[in-house]
Amino acid sequence: MAHGAMAQTCTVAGAGLTYPVTRTVDQTDDYHGVKVADPYRWLEDANSAETGDWVQAQNKLTQSYLSQIPGRDAIRARLTKLWNYERFSVPFKEGGRYFYSRNDGLQNQAVLYTMKTLADVPRLLLDPNTLAADGTVALAGLAVSPNGKFLAYSTAASGSDWNEIKVRDIESGKDTTDLVKWVKFSNTAWLHDGSGFFYSRYDEPEEATKLAGVNYFQKLYFHKLGTPQSADALVYDRPDHKDWGFGAEVTEDGRFLIITGSQGTENKNRIFYKDLSNKNAKVVGLLEDFDAAYNFIGNDGPVFWFRTERNAPRGRIISIDTRKPAVLNWKQIVPEGGDTMVSASMVNNQLLVDYLSDAHSLVKVYDLKGKPLHDIELPGLGTAGGFSGKRSDGETFYSYTSFTAPTTIYRYDLKANKSSVYRQPNVDFDAGKFETRQQFFTSRDGTKVPMFIVAKKGLKLDGGNPTYLYGYGGFNISLTPTFSVANLAWLEMGGVYVMANLRGGGEYGESWHESGTKLQKQNVFDDFIGAAEWLIANKVTSPARLSIGGGSNGGLLVGAAMTQRPELFAAAIPQVGVMDMLRFHKFTIGWAWTSDYGSSDNADEFKALVKYSPLHNLKKGVCYPATMITTADHDDRVVPAHSFKFAATAQADQAQGGAPILIRIDSKAGHGAGKPTTKQIEEVADRWGFLARALKMDDGAEAAKTAGQQ
Repeated sequence: MAHGAMAQTCTVAGAGLTYPVTRTVDQTDDYHGVKVADPYRWLEDANSAETGDWVQAQNKLTQSYLSQIPGRDAIRARLTKLWNYERFSVPFKEGGRYFYSRNDGLQNQAVLYTMKTLADVPRLLLDPNTLAADGTVALAGLAVSPNGKFLAYSTAASGSDWNEIKVRDIESGKDTTDLVKWVKFSNTAWLHDGSGFFYSRYDEPEEATKLAGVNYFQKLYFHKLGTPQSADALVYDRPDHKDWGFGAEVTEDGRFLIITGSQGTENKNRIFYKDLSNKNAKVVGLLEDFDAAYNFIGNDGPVFWFRTERNAPRGRIISIDTRKPAVLNWKQIVPEGGDTMVSASMVNNQLLVDYLSDAHSLVKVYDLKGKPLHDIELPGLGTAGGFSGKRSDGETFYSYTSFTAPTTIYRYDLKANKSSVYRQPNVDFDAGKFETRQQFFTSRDGTKVPMFIVAKKGLKLDGGNPTYLYGYGGFNISLTPTFSVANLAWLEMGGVYVMANLRGGGEYGESWHESGTKLQKQNVFDDFIGAAEWLIANKVTSPARLSIGGGSNGGLLVGAAMTQRPELFAAAIPQVGVMDMLRFHKFTIGWAWTSDYGSSDNADEFKALVKYSPLHNLKKGVCYPATMITTADHDDRVVPAHSFKFAATAQADQAQGGAPILIRIDSKAGHGAGKPTTKQIEEVADRWGFLARALKMDDGAEAAKTAGQQ
């Protein structure tokens, strides 16, 4: 099923690698009358001793190969130096205090601080680095009670999606006895008096299957401070809909509980509410048609404000009076425009609206009737985020970043319409040596697609530049300009970094997203391949010097591109990828992705899935690019079996004398969130070292020399 690929002997000299022997089993499944073999099914059992031995053997081979790359140590040293800079989160204010996190540079996890005024010396409130010696326990979420007395904080161990919630007394800095477990995909929402909070959880799983078992039947609970979890009150659940999930927030006036009902990763939701001022109030369904996305912004008593994509794929703002909720009574506040509305908040009795304009940020301010007031001036073509606050606040904070501008925190005075730098990091590099340009190219079906090209100034268009093309293209997620020391090291090594804004993402609203889903998912791969072809045709690079990378859904993207057009790329790095498109929905939260992918249980969707599923489109004897697959033993989002089976198959199928097919399996790590700094540096050093050799950057020596001169 590989598109145009033929069995061949590679002209490139082989790496001379002997791969671990991977046992095959006689496993065949019947999909709507089509027989599909799955010879490495046994690798799905991550707990078996045989899988453990296989992981150990693969890691030994990979580390042996990587250790022979001359430039890797120099790359790691440069990364460590670059990474060693202060990083700050956007501050927020709650209960008369400011809160923000800071990483002093090489700390594994950022530390949470608080202060009463901006002029105060910040006081350390929570240091996640003390929770595990190796930094593998991360802060996954936090919420401060509106009275400023308590911090509810979620922790995740070893990169797992499973969280525990604890409570800290902010004045004393000590934890209370409260402990809430088996929380996943949940926020925390306090009652205004600080007596307790709402959260979402699943039933306690079996120990043996907690990292792979399917997650269904999420429930919304209320936890009263000082009581055991067993006494928590069930607020809302839907036993009639196992695939519904729930998020909660309490309105700023404390009167209403807003419940957002999701269904998988569908970019649509339901809205329910409960009047907290009435002890006997029931949960009321407000928006139950599941016809669009509705994001709660704020309320004036019983009048609720939402950002929605109903009849507006690029987003608009409406208000709904809950006493007269019929659609004909809805009021439009801010209409849909030419740019994509990402989010909105109510601060200073104004609407702060964050837009994407050709994949970079644009922020506009409106009055509460929707009259445009002014734009917030940003430093350049980059990404802004934050802008939270209360209705009465006269200030807000936001972050700004671009490919070559480290994330800077700004304080914005809404009354004066003026931004000032609040925290600016100092990074050991010269931003003036690099430039970013946005380039539009035409995809296979004529669609115009943008990409950002970042490189040293004065780039020679001779086809000789080692290039890393990165993409995602799914789940309505937008890729925007972001500063990354990992990518900076690549640029310093002489590499070109390219980020493509593919269909399936949210850059141009819901219609852009939908045109890269289910039966149209091939559009995403065509866009990515189109970006590669443009870079080659315009002599930015050539197939011998072009590499591709992406994570999760982006790992699927890389797997599909390298199996459909192996001759276009010299190297591929699929990270924590969804590689088995026929069985992804059978593990943890995989079922939720059927909104984007479809399911092999459906005959038509099976036909589309099997055509591009990376695992099922590898073909014996094809010359595949040098490939380093990355995953982790605690990834309970995209279970490692995807990468295990893909690696075993690719190693068996690679043409004689072909480039290396390696798999790097991290321990005590997960899908990526909360990964300690030390592990991030190791992984990036391995990635750039692998590419330095694969793209013949003087087999890594050039990279070492360049990095060492910075």
